[in-house]
Amino acid sequence: MEKVLELINKEKLFKPGSIVGVGVSGGSDSMALLHFLNSNKEKLDIDVVAINVIHGTRENDESDAIFVQDYCRENNIRFYKFRIEAAILASQKGLSMEDACREGRFGVFENLKKRGIVDYIALAHHQRDQAETILLHILRGSGLKGASGMSYIRDDFYVRPFLDTPKDEILQYVYENNIDYLEDETNADTTISRNLLRQQIMPVLRTVWPQVDANLSNFGKVCKEDDSFIRNLMHFDGLLEEKNIVKIPLTYFVYSPALVMRLLSDCMNKLGVTKNIERKHFEAIINLAKKSENGAKINLPENIDIYREYDYITIARKRPRLVVNTEYDFKIGTITFGDYGKLKVSRAKTGELVEGSLLIDLDKVPENAKWRIRKEGDFIEKFGGGVKKLKTYFMDKKIPVRLRNYLPVLAVGSEVLAVAGVDISEQLRVTENTKKFGLIKYNMQNWA
Repeated sequence: MEKVLELINKEKLFKPGSIVGVGVSGGSDSMALLHFLNSNKEKLDIDVVAINVIHGTRENDESDAIFVQDYCRENNIRFYKFRIEAAILASQKGLSMEDACREGRFGVFENLKKRGIVDYIALAHHQRDQAETILLHILRGSGLKGASGMSYIRDDFYVRPFLDTPKDEILQYVYENNIDYLEDETNADTTISRNLLRQQIMPVLRTVWPQVDANLSNFGKVCKEDDSFIRNLMHFDGLLEEKNIVKIPLTYFVYSPALVMRLLSDCMNKLGVTKNIERKHFEAIINLAKKSENGAKINLPENIDIYREYDYITIARKRPRLVVNTEYDFKIGTITFGDYGKLKVSRAKTGELVEGSLLIDLDKVPENAKWRIRKEGDFIEKFGGGVKKLKTYFMDKKIPVRLRNYLPVLAVGSEVLAVAGVDISEQLRVTENTKKFGLIKYNMQNWA
C-alpha cells in the first residue's frame, strides 16, 4: 500500500493539518481506508474521523452503524452517525432509491463541510470501481469526459486515495491487518445497473482479459488527458449566466463539435445537471441552433428546456407552474405574482427615472386596472404613439417566447397600460403636468 501514500503526496490530496472524514459503511473497502488513513495520520499530518450514514433502506442499517461505532471506539477514532430517509427523499424528488441514497449521503457530507467539522471526505473507490464506472459510462453513450471516470479529488473536497489500488490488494491489506468488515447484501441486487455489471459482466470479462480493470483505468487516464487538452482550447467568454438559465450566442455553434459538446456539458453543470444528459441531447441542441427558427423549443431530462431565442440558445430550468386566471388590483405595495416573480409599485418624489423601474403617472391609472398575464386579443398603445397587438409588440421588443406569459401586464379589458419589467403605454406617460409619480419594478426571480 506504499503506492497509496505516494499517490496522496503526488496528487496533494490533503493539506497538512486537515480533518479528513472517511465515509464508512462497514464494508471491506471503507474499513480498509479508515484503518489505512488512521494508521498513517502522523505521516500525512491529518486528523481522521469516521462518518456513517444510515439510509433507512435495510433492516441491518442500525446494526451496521453500531459495528462501525464499536470499531471506532476501540481504535480511538471520532465517530459521527447520521440518518436519512432515502425512501421519502426518493418519493419527494422522483429519484431512484440509489440516487436518493447518494443525494442524501452527499448532503450530509456537504453539511459537515459547512459546519467546519471536516475539511475533506475520503471515499473508498478503488481500481475495480473505476473500471466499472468507465465501462458503465461508455455503455450509456458517454464521451471523453464520462470515459475519464472518477477523479482523485473533486471540488477540492472529495478524495479517493484508493482509486488506483486493485481490489485484491485491499482484501490482502484487510487480511494482513485483521480488519473485521461487513458484507453489503445490496451488492447482490442486479436490478441496479452497476451491480449487474459488477456481478455478471465484469467477472466474465476478467476470465478472458485478467487485466481488464487496470486497462480500463488506464484508458480513463488517457481520455482525461485528451479531454483536458481539448478543453484548454475553449475560450467562450460570451455566455450569459443567471441562477436558472445559461444563454449561448448562436455564433458559438460554428465551432468544432468537440468544443461545442464540451461547452454544452459545462452549461449543464452550471445548472447543476450532471446526469441523464447524453450525446443525443447535445446533438438535438446543435440542430436547434443551426436549423430551427426563433421560438423553437425542445425538452430534455432533469427538467431542462432549450430555446432558440433570437441570437442565443437558452438553456433553462423549467419554470414554476403558471397561474393563468389570477388578477390583482393595482395598488402601492408588493405583489407576489404566482411562484415566479415579485411586482413592486411604489411612490416617487420626482419624475426621475430609476434604473430597473418603470416611471408612470399614478393619476392616469384607471380604478379598474388589473395586473394579470397576457390574453388573446390584448393590444397596447406604444410609448410615443401607435397601437399594436401585444404579440407583435413582444416580437418587436425581442421578448423571448418563454417569458411572455410570465410578464404581468396592467390592463383594463384588452387594453394594456404597462408590461412589468419592459415598458409602459402612452396612456401612463409622465408629463410636465404630472403630480403623482409611481415606480413599477418587477423581479422575475432569476427566470429571465
